[in-house]
Amino acid sequence: MSQEADNVAILKRCYQAWSDSRGGNADPWMAICADNIKFGSIADGPAKVEYLAAYAQRDVLAAYFDGLKRDWEMIEYVAENFVAQGDRVVMLGRCSWRFKKTGKVVSTPKADSWRFADGKAVEFFEYFDTAKLRDAVT
Repeated sequence: MSQEADNVAILKRCYQAWSDSRGGNADPWMAICADNIKFGSIADGPAKVEYLAAYAQRDVLAAYFDGLKRDWEMIEYVAENFVAQGDRVVMLGRCSWRFKKTGKVVSTPKADSWRFADGKAVEFFEYFDTAKLRDAVT
């Protein structure tokens, strides 16, 4: 298998586990992240969801997943397509989450950009509808 195919296979397993656990188990994500992963979100840490921010170390990345688990209920997470070129993989999909404090639901297209080195994720950036996020938390 090529490195591109290996990276896609890693991500397919992680996205499936994430969906199956309804966002309750971040262990597969933590296992694929390099110690010095560059991790970011288009949301960039707005009020009430400050954990949707940038991280530069795997050991502090748990705050992102802990915040999701504490504040949100996953309704669905579907990884539909994977596009790989060289060390980069992009996942295109959709997800729906309920913000527990307001009961409001965010349903949005989702795009995640990953970069791998030596079988580990060294970069991640997520894209989704931040206007819907803002509406859900207010």
